[in-house]
Amino acid sequence: TAAAPRPWRLFGAMCLLRLPRISQPLVKEEEEMAALMGQIELEKSHYSDHEVRQLEEEEQLRRRKESMHDDDEAVGKTVIMAQDLEDKWEQKLLQFKAAPRITDADKNNNRTSLDRRLDSNLMLLVKQRIGNQELWLLPQVEWQPGETLRSTAERAMATFLGDHVQAKILGNAPYGIYKYKFPRAIRTEDNVGAKVFFFKAFLQSSDLSQAEPKDYLWVTKDELGDYLKPEYLKKVNRFLLD
Repeated sequence: TAAAPRPWRLFGAMCLLRLPRISQPLVKEEEEMAALMGQIELEKSHYSDHEVRQLEEEEQLRRRKESMHDDDEAVGKTVIMAQDLEDKWEQKLLQFKAAPRITDADKNNNRTSLDRRLDSNLMLLVKQRIGNQELWLLPQVEWQPGETLRSTAERAMATFLGDHVQAKILGNAPYGIYKYKFPRAIRTEDNVGAKVFFFKAFLQSSDLSQAEPKDYLWVTKDELGDYLKPEYLKKVNRFLLD
């Protein structure tokens, strides 16, 4: 028998997030609390093994100066003091240079790059043709008989990024739903509108050079309003945490 007609067309969409790669800068209150906790920890802390060794060596040097001879060390033996180690570590520290928090992609406002806004979540948007419009959306495809909604969302991600992209999908239930009706000119009893079910995944691949779609963006939550329609954005913001 023929399948019963469905008045709503079903779609699965994937909210693919690149998690932060660095911590966010501390605000003033957090800096003050961190300094306070560091001071308390220092005052209550015990000597480390290195500090104990340094104190012992200082005591040995004091005794040698008082006795005016060296009877603890064999002649010609090379001794590495704790202070020598500290000097060596200090030289290594001077050679170390931390990577910048602001990348070239930030300076150029390149929203197609994953190497931007390293302290924030980035979400993938793709440009899709809906009717006679081209809209920025989360990657989505229409549900096919025999699929679960999660597998539909997985297929949406694979359609734009390829099967080799690694992502950790969170759960089997959708995080949100967006429902809209078609224009009256094309609306029928058997074709009322569409329901889009949103799933969420964390990007785990580090190289997407061979998988990036043609029209795509990696944007923060604050930047979504520049691309998504208000009603669509409202549904996405309900499940998207920054």
